Amino acid sequence: MALKKYKPMTAGTRWRIGNAYAEITSDNPEKSLLDKANRSGGRNAQGRRSMRYIGGGHKKLYRIIDFKREKHGVPATVESVQYDPNRSAFIALLHYADGEKRYILAPQGIQPGGKVFSGPEVAPEVGNALLLKNMPLGTVVHNIELQPGKGGAIARSAGAYAQLTNKEDKYVVLKMPSGELRKVLGSCMATVGTVSNSDHALQSMGKAGRNRWRGIRPRTRGVAMNPVDHPMGGGEGKASGGHPRSRRGIVAKGLKTRKHHKGSDKLIISRKKDKK
Repeated sequence: MALKKYKPMTAGTRWRIGNAYAEITSDNPEKSLLDKANRSGGRNAQGRRSMRYIGGGHKKLYRIIDFKREKHGVPATVESVQYDPNRSAFIALLHYADGEKRYILAPQGIQPGGKVFSGPEVAPEVGNALLLKNMPLGTVVHNIELQPGKGGAIARSAGAYAQLTNKEDKYVVLKMPSGELRKVLGSCMATVGTVSNSDHALQSMGKAGRNRWRGIRPRTRGVAMNPVDHPMGGGEGKASGGHPRSRRGIVAKGLKTRKHHKGSDKLIISRKKDKK
């Protein structure tokens, strides 16, 4: 993808680095694959605020994505690559030979007019979905299932991918986006390639208003609060606030929050590397 640096014509564009959307080929979503997207505004079922700093934002419709890719043996043509306001990755509209239309996560490098297939033993080419056990070692994949038939759950955000490093009995070993080595059943499906829009994290909003359009409200720093409101609040002058922690006192930057003796622990070969 390509990034666009804006000229400082206004205060909002001075620091803005946006997406050039060079890969987008259509801005007309398929109406049959749209659904309404309800917004909570940070409120729970009782109508009480359970998450702060959420609210407002532009209206948007949900694009129904095919994460399962269970339409085996039917060739599909890539009709267009489109923007999806509900996710960081781009999406691709597929026209199947039997007339059905579906959205999938667009892999990096996919082009309109290309053919993609899904099935247990299709060729391991970009955009094709097949079983992990039938892929050659070193294959880069995304939209990975953790349970056969449940649909892709891992490596779905912009630029994400995992790499198949080994095969052991009924499992394959994947190097996850976090660097973790993990066993996954070889009978799970995955899509070949890297998710599109890999430079998504390099964008800069440029002004607070762009985050308001996304439904993100201004966030108050803990060190700017009083001691009664936050563990990092208070102090004379601009105090640092002590060790970083949440409003409820949970230590940030290093505290492990994963559940002990989780069932999937036996499938993890090595955990992700800690940042130094």
